[in-house]
Amino acid sequence: MKTKSLLVSFAILLMFVSCKQEAPIGEWQVIFDGQTLDGWKKAGENPESISVEDGAIKCAGERSHIFYKGKFKNFEFEAEVKTLDKSNSGIYICTKYQDENFPSKGYEIQINNTFRGNNIQIPERRKTGSIIGIRNIYYPFVNDNEWFTIRVKVVENFVEVFLNDVKVNEYTEPENPWRGEEAKEHRLGEGTIALQAHDPGSTAYFKNIRIKALAAGEKKTVEDLDWDTKVTQLHRAGFPLVDYHVHLKGGLTLDDCMANSQKLGINYGVAPNCGLHFPVTNDESLYAYMEEVKNSPCFKGMQAEGREWITLFSPEAVAKFDYVFTDAMTFTDKKGRRSRIWIPEEVFIDDKQEYMDNLVEKIEAVFSQEPVDIYVNPTVLPDALMPEYDKLWTKERMERVVKVLAENGIALEINARYKTPHAEMIRMAKAAGIKFSFGTNNVNNELGRLEYCLQMLEECGLTPNDMFEIKPVDQKPVLVKGLPEKITG
Repeated sequence: MKTKSLLVSFAILLMFVSCKQEAPIGEWQVIFDGQTLDGWKKAGENPESISVEDGAIKCAGERSHIFYKGKFKNFEFEAEVKTLDKSNSGIYICTKYQDENFPSKGYEIQINNTFRGNNIQIPERRKTGSIIGIRNIYYPFVNDNEWFTIRVKVVENFVEVFLNDVKVNEYTEPENPWRGEEAKEHRLGEGTIALQAHDPGSTAYFKNIRIKALAAGEKKTVEDLDWDTKVTQLHRAGFPLVDYHVHLKGGLTLDDCMANSQKLGINYGVAPNCGLHFPVTNDESLYAYMEEVKNSPCFKGMQAEGREWITLFSPEAVAKFDYVFTDAMTFTDKKGRRSRIWIPEEVFIDDKQEYMDNLVEKIEAVFSQEPVDIYVNPTVLPDALMPEYDKLWTKERMERVVKVLAENGIALEINARYKTPHAEMIRMAKAAGIKFSFGTNNVNNELGRLEYCLQMLEECGLTPNDMFEIKPVDQKPVLVKGLPEKITG
């Protein structure tokens, strides 16, 4: 029996070693004929999970994989893909045949477009185009029940992922990257392609599958190995590294944002300022903005400015954004004076304690009535009061803010620019079940690396399930709650 087993293993090994790619460099090679699985080999205990249906490889059912019988090092892979609701599949690159478990060699490119929410035991937030556990992306650039094209390009130590010809992800692999014990073979290098069936509730189709061998190239240099390690550790843990508070300011363009995002491994949410006397001030300008950014692989956020914003936009228009955030830095005080607390000339402090009580009342009014997702620039005070931040933000005042956020399901931003709120309030909010977001709120073209946010992540023990996630359309606050006619208080 041992001799027979060894012979079978040797035959399988010989088959894969001998099946080097035969197509000339630079020419596309079709690797699925649309009718049979010739040239592919199934693996795992559930071979019935993978079949051919209507000209496509169908991956549906208990976990199983199918490997292409060929080897490539530098290549482009392309396929058309369609997922059904709650699909969770994958494309493995630079891998090798493995008869059981998940392939241990190479990288998995995620196929998943469905919102699941984070109130389940193992929520799958990583979206299509993620290089799983290496560089995850969280914006759903393509949709279920629609065919889309995915293309993966690998040259030496550099991998890029494209969806419908838009680049959504990239990664430069260091010579000795951090991987962790379970992922030590997650590396680029010569290998094959595999497709994955994941579970009974998942169905994904793959057709028009082809691959193109590429010439060797020069390896890219990784400039900051410490940052690569830090980001990879977060992505490996499934921590959604997203900066939801980015503005196109100081000459910063969407292309700049996406290049920086893919270089650093930080997902971005880009938001215009929307309100009275701001760039987006009504439904017409809102729709025009959304048309401009619709093909960019980033979250589209709305910064609701001032208290007048609720009178300027319709709920249907606001719901076009992925999420809405606001702060309490603009308000009218008890003497009828309009205050924008970042402008010293508009700050009126007759009495510090009275000012703080009034500010907390305004925060309570805003977040009990305005249909937003995130409280940003939280607990920021005028420059004149910031040196006394910890003294003025008493436990009782923080508790009041936490209470109104918890009651209204509003996330709390940890702000990298202002370095607020402090750890005590973050722990208080975590205990209350409040979700968190990270935000830069840049004033120029420098976005930084979310240093304060990552400090608080570690100091306060935040987990992936503590983090904010965008809601599907039917759960958006502006449609569930509506827009009030005015803000009282």
